[in-house]
Amino acid sequence: MEKVIISQNKHWDKPYANLYDRDVFEKLLSNLKTKHIQVLQGIRRSGKSTLFKLLINHLSTITDPQEILYLNLDDPFFIKYSNDAASFYEIIQTAKKLTAKPIKYLFLDEVQAIKGWERYVKSVYDSEEFTKIFITGSNSSLLSGDLATLLSGRYITLKVYPLSFKEMLQINHIRNLIELHKELPKVLNIIDNMMQFGSFVEVSQAEDEFKRELLKTYYETILLKDCVANNSIRDIKSFKELSFYAITNLTSLYSHSSVSKAIGINDKSAKEYISYLENCYLFSELKLYSYSLKEQQNNKKKLYLSDNGFIHLGFSFSSNFGKLLENLVFCELQKRGYELYFYNKDTECDFIAKKEDKTLAIQVCYELNDQNRKREINGLNKLPFQVDEKILITYNQKNRIETIDIVPFWEYFFA
Repeated sequence: MEKVIISQNKHWDKPYANLYDRDVFEKLLSNLKTKHIQVLQGIRRSGKSTLFKLLINHLSTITDPQEILYLNLDDPFFIKYSNDAASFYEIIQTAKKLTAKPIKYLFLDEVQAIKGWERYVKSVYDSEEFTKIFITGSNSSLLSGDLATLLSGRYITLKVYPLSFKEMLQINHIRNLIELHKELPKVLNIIDNMMQFGSFVEVSQAEDEFKRELLKTYYETILLKDCVANNSIRDIKSFKELSFYAITNLTSLYSHSSVSKAIGINDKSAKEYISYLENCYLFSELKLYSYSLKEQQNNKKKLYLSDNGFIHLGFSFSSNFGKLLENLVFCELQKRGYELYFYNKDTECDFIAKKEDKTLAIQVCYELNDQNRKREINGLNKLPFQVDEKILITYNQKNRIETIDIVPFWEYFFA
């Protein structure tokens, strides 16, 4: 155990290097003022561990680094403790013996790997054993179970996503509007890569020949660890077929009954499988924009991926730039905290985006031309309800038609 703890806490010797900034980091620093447990949730490889390292580097400037303990519970070493939350006490005591220091800040990465972790965290939170506790998880059900209710009122959460377009620009040293316009060919190349390969850091930095293999590894780990293992799925073959079907039919209307028929399973299983894919943050299911909850539930729905890179694990979308851009716009809107719907009754609109008291109608069109102009404009102009803004996002076109702003992707998501 000693070797594992030492290997996971390299900050005891020196700060972590080669880290990239995240926009959400400022919010995490602000949250240090509260004693509440800080929870980071999001898809695997989205940067939760990097945020932990950024926080550890910051905390190391105000306290002894050896008073900060980081545990990656996804490490194979901890498998033998997976059913024994009491083992946390042993691990903490071992760390204290190694450093001969108290532990002020406790970081538990992928905490769902230890069954019953909630009881331990509640106990040490209530006894104020640590100044602050930080945890991450790769499943949205992390804090929705019966045990998790023990932590009610004791935690604050933040969602972590793969890099946003703006963060990708910062990594590429494009930080203001002047640089954006000067480097437009480079910016468009970044967008092309995001459309094709998504925005996981490791993937974006890998050679093109290795990107798909890396994404495939992420995908298989998410399916097997966060879905199959966590939900005790027995019919793994059908579950994988449904996920493949969902990727292949991305952004298209579907019902649970249509999916169940295509896969050869019952409606209940189809609904459950889709909820598992949502819980691990791989997919998001969008409902019809309606004031009637019954109409939302009974209408067909749409699925979007949390990262464009996974699209190419289904049938190739390489020539369908419209779907690639639409899913990328979805990802960016989600990262900005919008509550998203679609509309397709009397007219069709890709996204109805709500945030605070503002409602946006957003249409996505890779290239606006004479053949599609009327359809795309009508999708916004014929909505039977009022919105605050009507926006048509393109790959690289800018204009204004009546009350509709036509904006290139790079301009809209840089703002």
